[in-house]
Amino acid sequence: MANGKNIILVGVGGQGTILTTKILSAGLTELGYDVKMSEIHGMSQRGGTVTTQLKYGDKVYAPNIGDGEADVIVGFEKSEAARAIPYLRIGGTVIAMSVRYIRCLY
Repeated sequence: MANGKNIILVGVGGQGTILTTKILSAGLTELGYDVKMSEIHGMSQRGGTVTTQLKYGDKVYAPNIGDGEADVIVGFEKSEAARAIPYLRIGGTVIAMSVRYIRCLY
């Protein structure tokens, strides 16, 4: 895969992991990249793990990202980002949510 990137997005059900990946895929396709994505959402309706893998570049043959191959990990949940670290390549980037709690004012 030339001129491309491997991105993993992780979170829990309801955080928008799959929607975000679909939006990224659509935008990258509009820019002319070949895009492949996969999603795993087992018990997502019950707050379970949701993982998506997205590859883009001049030509992409499969969406699967192996250990040490991800250029970027986006974690909507810190613990899920930590769980995905084995996929990160040396020199890769992790972007993770750092909010401790959300306070409701009603």
